[in-house]
Amino acid sequence: MPHSEIYVVTGGLGFIGKHFVRRCLEDGHFVKNIDSISYAADRVVNDEFSSYKNYRFYQSDIVTMEFLPECDVIVNFAAESHVDNAITKARNFCTTNFLGVQTLLELARGKQVSERPLFIQISTDEVYGDITDGAHLESDMLVPSNPYSATKAAADMLVKSWGRTYDLRWNIIRPANNYGLHQYPEKLIPKSIWRMKRGLPATLHGDGSYIRSWLHAEDTVDAILTVIAKGERNMIYNVGSRVERQNIDVVRAIAALVGVPDDDAFVTIADRSGQDVRYSLDDSRIRALGWSQKRDFDEELGRIVRELDVTRFA
Repeated sequence: MPHSEIYVVTGGLGFIGKHFVRRCLEDGHFVKNIDSISYAADRVVNDEFSSYKNYRFYQSDIVTMEFLPECDVIVNFAAESHVDNAITKARNFCTTNFLGVQTLLELARGKQVSERPLFIQISTDEVYGDITDGAHLESDMLVPSNPYSATKAAADMLVKSWGRTYDLRWNIIRPANNYGLHQYPEKLIPKSIWRMKRGLPATLHGDGSYIRSWLHAEDTVDAILTVIAKGERNMIYNVGSRVERQNIDVVRAIAALVGVPDDDAFVTIADRSGQDVRYSLDDSRIRALGWSQKRDFDEELGRIVRELDVTRFA
């Protein structure tokens, strides 16, 4: 970017958010990180960030925020994101993922017109629902399958409507399934590694045949920064992946890296309610801006297995 920016990042102690914060700090931008410090927050990384002079931390819940610090760009990562939790505790997802976004939009709208930040909403490929063949375009109908994806889809609608009604500048970014270092061990990859390293089998919903597109968190950071620097305002950008794997194949790859025999690697459990069969995104729009997926899935998976710290979130 041509000059340093002031970013407000919400959920900057979460998985993708902390990768984004680190990159911005390293690039010399000023980051104001707002995080409620939920169960999935990475408290260790906050100590790392605090060593930067261009970093400030605010502990706050986006639902109850009453003040938005001055900034050029606000990037909203803050969300409840684990689908299993959404199925049992949907109200928490409605509160954070929907009402929290409404609060942020209102705070942005309350600024003087010349001081309103660009609003970047981090969404998900899950808002489209599943697709057995082909890939979803940004213009496709949203057909979410579970409370998590429904609240993210609803938040996207809020952003678009606040943009039209109040002339806020925005972009919505919908990435594929993210993975990488230091992800809270409730998602497939870190949970499976964590269990196998403790001598326990990984758990797979159904027969494990469900397909996900895998995108490294650093590739997602690249995409967000590309949209901020080069993207057309008031536009949605899919961020897809060329890496599609069945869940069972991901778990088997982890088992091989950990050294667990295939027969002991996993057990199957009941299918998740509303299970999506496959996600896939057409991301030609962001690729036209010069973005591309750079991280190799197999290499990065090996790195995660080697470096997983099971005590980081203890």
